[in-house]
Formats: sequence, structure tokens, C-alpha cells
Amino acid sequence: MKALYDVPAPAKLNLFLHITGRRADGYHLLQSVFMLIDWIDILHFENRPDAQLTREDLSKPLPADDLVLRAARALRQAAGPSAAGKGVHIAIDKRIPSQAGMGGGSSDAASTLLALNRLWGLDLPLARLMQIGLGLGADLPFFLRGANAWVEGIGEEITPIEVPPRRFVVAKPPDGLPTARIFGDAALPRDTATAIISGFAANPFEFGCNDLQGVACSLSQGVQDGLAWLQGIGLRGRMTGSGSAVFAPLADIQLVDLASAPAGFEVRCCDNLQRHPLAGWA
Repeated sequence: MKALYDVPAPAKLNLFLHITGRRADGYHLLQSVFMLIDWIDILHFENRPDAQLTREDLSKPLPADDLVLRAARALRQAAGPSAAGKGVHIAIDKRIPSQAGMGGGSSDAASTLLALNRLWGLDLPLARLMQIGLGLGADLPFFLRGANAWVEGIGEEITPIEVPPRRFVVAKPPDGLPTARIFGDAALPRDTATAIISGFAANPFEFGCNDLQGVACSLSQGVQDGLAWLQGIGLRGRMTGSGSAVFAPLADIQLVDLASAPAGFEVRCCDNLQRHPLAGWA
């Protein structure tokens, strides 16, 4: 099938991630900076005349009912009569590792909402797409907004910020880490002091820590090995999100021997993005 849209879905890194509390409903309150990087999935969209929503995996296999199909269904339901009879075939070239803390599934779903909003001629405003996205996952509003951001609450309080251009080495071990397992661990710190944006801005690539990293290291040898590899090549690494990927900023002309990474790791050097490639689509 020839795609009507070839749409990018970039990954993110959490430059820091603090857990500042927990709501009565169990959701954790966080502070973080989400930063877009150029490790990108590509999604191909083509209208279907039969109102079916179908997906094809071009590279890595995905779960049968992944966030992309759920996003398409949620958009069609939210749009009501204007989306009646709309169908689509989505082919996914999955490049971002899963269970990595890099937001790949959420990014794919956000790009799906933006692409189908155009492909189906729905013209829903960004605020409405963000409401739909939040119902699918806490990271989706960030990807829909399209800019690097200071993120608070459960992920829905988003303040766009500038992050200086920088290159990073990102390493994903063979094993992943389910987010629920990390957040459900009794040893997870949940009382980190509230930070302010100006504190981050003074030292953006060394600020704070990832409160989830200690628990992740206790559960994953891969996280430990990734951090040890970064330290061994002279870099100060940390985990992104709930893991299991780790990363470190590079100096302007610094070179890294990616082949020296532990066996089975997916490793790339990535640049950060100042804007999402689909910023302004809604």
C-alpha cells in the first residue's frame, strides 16, 4: 500500500526525574524535563474505505493491541459523526526500543492522533487531542505539544522550555523494565524536594537525578551494566524514565566507541531536537 503520510515519532530522554509525592488514587507526582531526541520511529498511514483499523509491523513485532490502534479508536470515538466510517492502515517501522523509558509507544500514539486528525479531516484542536492523549497515557500530551518541556503533576502539567543543543550517547540493554514494576516498588523514593526551573536551567545536563534509578538497578543487571559502561568510557550516565535505557551527554567533539558497549545493547549517538517534527499539525 502507498502511504498518504509518512510520519515521524521521536523518542525522549528524561534529563532528570524526581518523585515528589503520591496522590490518593495511587498516581505518582513527578517533576522532570522531557527532551526530544532524533531516535525516531516512522509510521505510514493510508485511508481504508471499509472503516477498518489495521496495523502492519515493518520491523520489530508489537503487541496485538498496542497504543497506536488504541489511539486511532479513541480519536474516532471522540470525533463522533465526523469520523463515522473512517478507517486506516498503519505500517510501523519500529526503531525506538521498547520498555526503555524513551516514550516510544506514547510518541507513536501521539503521532497517530496528529496524523489521523489531518488524514480524516477532523480538524480537532490541539487541546482536544491532548485530552484524548492523556486518556491513553501520561506522556502523550508532551509529544502532542511538540517542544521540550518541564513536566509536573502526573505528566499533564507541561511548560515548554529551551534546552541547549547537545549530543548524547544512549544505550538500551537487552532486558526491559515494566513501568508498573518500578513505580510499585516499596523502596522507591517518593518525597524528593520540589525543584524550580531556574535551578535546572543553570546546569541542565547535570541537574538532579532519576529517583527511579536505584530501584531499576536492583531489578535489572542491564541497567547496572549500562551505567558501568558509560562510567568506564569517562561519562556520567543516568537512566531515562523508568528504564532500562541509560544515557550521557557528550562534549562537542567527543567520540565514543559504540562497539565497546556490552553485548546485546542497542547503542546510538543522538542529537536533541528543539521541536517535534509534527509541531503545528494541530
